[in-house]
Amino acid sequence: MKTDIRNREDIRLLMERFYDKLLTDKSISYLFTDVAKINLEEHFPVLVDFWDSILFQSDTYQKNAMKPHLDLHQQSPLEARHFKTWLGYFTATVDELFEGDKAELARQRATSIATIMQIKMIEIKNKI
Repeated sequence: MKTDIRNREDIRLLMERFYDKLLTDKSISYLFTDVAKINLEEHFPVLVDFWDSILFQSDTYQKNAMKPHLDLHQQSPLEARHFKTWLGYFTATVDELFEGDKAELARQRATSIATIMQIKMIEIKNKI
C-alpha cells in the first residue's frame, strides 16, 4: 500500500525516481546534462529543500527558483513540450510512489510551477 509523502526522505526518493525518468528521455535530458550540466549529487539537496518548503512549509529553501530556469532558457529555449514532459514525469512518479494529501499537493504545485514558468518564458520571448 502506498503512503503519503511524509518527510525529506520521501521527497528525496521522489526526486531520484523523477530524475531517472527525465534523464532517460532524450527530448528533455539534454537540458540537464548538456546545457545546465547539473551535478545530481549537488542538485538533489536543493530539490529536496525546495519541495520540503512547498509541502511542509519549512524554511529550507530561500532562493529564487525562477532565476536558474530563466538563465537556462537564455542558453536553450524552454518550450511547451519541455514543460509537458517535465510535468508528465513528475505526476507519474508521484502516482507510482505515493497517495494522500501531500501527494496531491505536490501534483497541484508542480502543475502551477510548470504553468507559471511557461508563462514567464512566453513573456521573455515576446519582449525580444
